[in-house]
Amino acid sequence: MSHSIPSRPNTTLERAHIAIVASLYNQDYVDGMLESATDELVEIAPHASIAVYRVPGAFEIPVTVERVLRDSHADAVIALGLILRGETEHGDLVAAAVTDGLQKIAISHGTPVIHEVLIVENDEQAIARCLGEEINRGTEAARVAVNMISLFSKMSAAKPD
Repeated sequence: MSHSIPSRPNTTLERAHIAIVASLYNQDYVDGMLESATDELVEIAPHASIAVYRVPGAFEIPVTVERVLRDSHADAVIALGLILRGETEHGDLVAAAVTDGLQKIAISHGTPVIHEVLIVENDEQAIARCLGEEINRGTEAARVAVNMISLFSKMSAAKPD
């Protein structure tokens, strides 16, 4: 596991539409990532619009991301959720389905989907990644989203007519 997050992007977005799809399951942890992500976005992309969509659990995230990308002009989508690995394989199955779904959606739409649906072993890991300052995955997701929007914007500007 990485013990640090990417540094702040060295770019300024004039405009961007960023959607966040966040699970209500394990809400305290997900809310920590959501708050960190939105706080960071306000700092590093103050002109961006941010839309937040809450879903019951991690399994509902991919279908909601698909709908967001189909119905809006989002420049990036951040997916936030937390799965505490249990005694059965259910958490691993959900995590694999979410990962596969999000990747397929990102590729089919050509839009960055930032995957921060975490699977952790225990509360200690969840606290470190969702509520901590050092490796908060919400902050990381915001930085990655802004970097990807900037990169895709540069790629579009460089396309020959």
